[in-house]
This record gives sequence, structure tokens and C-alpha cells, in this order.
Amino acid sequence: MEEPSALDKSMKVSQIARACSIFRVGTIYLYHEADGRDRDRSLMRTLLRYLETPQYLRRTMYRKTEELQYAGSLSPLKIPSHVQTADPKKVRQGDIRDGVVVFSRGLKCLDLGFDQLVPYHGPEEEGRRVIVQFKEGFPKFLVKSIRRDEIKQYWGYEVKESSSLSSLLSNWKSKVIITSRKGKLAHKGQKYFQELSDSEVLVVFGSPKRGVHEILGRDLSNIQNSQVLNFFPEQATATVRLEEAILGTLAIINILSRN
Repeated sequence: MEEPSALDKSMKVSQIARACSIFRVGTIYLYHEADGRDRDRSLMRTLLRYLETPQYLRRTMYRKTEELQYAGSLSPLKIPSHVQTADPKKVRQGDIRDGVVVFSRGLKCLDLGFDQLVPYHGPEEEGRRVIVQFKEGFPKFLVKSIRRDEIKQYWGYEVKESSSLSSLLSNWKSKVIITSRKGKLAHKGQKYFQELSDSEVLVVFGSPKRGVHEILGRDLSNIQNSQVLNFFPEQATATVRLEEAILGTLAIINILSRN
């Protein structure tokens, strides 16, 4: 909401997508703010999903829209799911690839970014994105569907939405890190960070207009398994922008949780 133009908004979303991918974020949750704008929220959701989609599937999955008018100017993620070979002859048994379900001559197939479609016998409907592993490579291309959590390497993030931050937190069962300049210094939570490596953690950021304290109010004290931490002590700027906060915070968590 703080950016004046569609290009500036798009560039900011791209920076957020890059930061989350660098540090292997599994899910990005968008929560609704009281003074949020529906158009901004829709733009953020669309661009985050578009950027996470492998380039060879974008033309199939997305039409040209106003929200994507600057997509070609945004930095690519280059995560493992995006750097798959474009040459079908190089596909081997055991390779993993994203595809989109399509129908051709009455048969359900997968568009895997090749010149030819691959037969698909899974339950997903037309237009759905799936991850498959090759049981046999070129030229037969026999595949089976797999889940994202079955892949050892990072395969990208999902984008989900919540009606409010309070609703998201009330349904969260694991650890929570709330970022705030009012929290205790991050390095003083060393014991807490040592417990993060084996558990899922939700890292919460405020909005451009209000911090997490202002958004949650009294509900902040009721959040289970949470720590309120300051990752930018003695900051010299009046504010830390969201894309800066995400990159800096995740870098610190990445280090402290491995010590």
C-alpha cells in the first residue's frame, strides 16, 4: 500500500519472493489488514504465485492481465524447480518436474514444458498443477504424482490467505516468532532458536501502517509457543520496510537456529 505505482508494487513483491526462496520458506501466509486494499492483496497473491511457477508453465497457467503487466521485469527465483532441463532427451528416471493437467483428444495429459504431452492417470482436474517423478525417461515418459514434502531439495513456497492475523495465529499449533522493535533482542533468545531446527515456525511481520502489537492488541499475550523479538536493535531509520525486514530476519534465524 505504500508504493505509488503498479511497477513499484510489483518490484516489492518480487523482492519478497526472492527473500523467501533464499531461505527455503515453505508457505507465505497473507492476512487481511483492517486498512488493507483488495487490489493490493490480489496483486501480491497473484505475483507471488506467478513467480513461484516454473517459467515453462506460466503461459499455460496464466493469461495476460493488468496484474502481470510488469512480470517480465521481475527477477527470476531460479530455485531447483525452475532450472529443469528444457531438452526432453535429457530427462532420466527419478527426475522430478512440475506439470499442468490438460486434455488432448479426450485424454488427460500433462504439459511438462516439452513439445509433446505426457499421458496422466492421476486424480487432478484440468488446469491443476502437479509434481511428478519420472518412472521412465525419454522417450516413453512414464510418470507418477508425488507430494512436495517427498522431495528432498527445496521446491518452492505455497501462498495461503487468512481472514486476519488473529485467526491465523489461533489455528497455528507450532512455534511463533513475532517481529517487533518492542521485543527483546533476538540474540537473547538463543535457547529458543536451538529448538527451531526440528519444528515448523511461523514468522510474523506487521503491515506498512501498523506493527504486530497494534494489530493484535491484547491478543498478543494469548499466543502460545511465541517469542516477540527485535531483529534490528538500534535501527537508525525510522522504519524497516517489509522486504528489508523479511530478508534480515530470515538471515538471522537461519544462522541462530544452526548454532
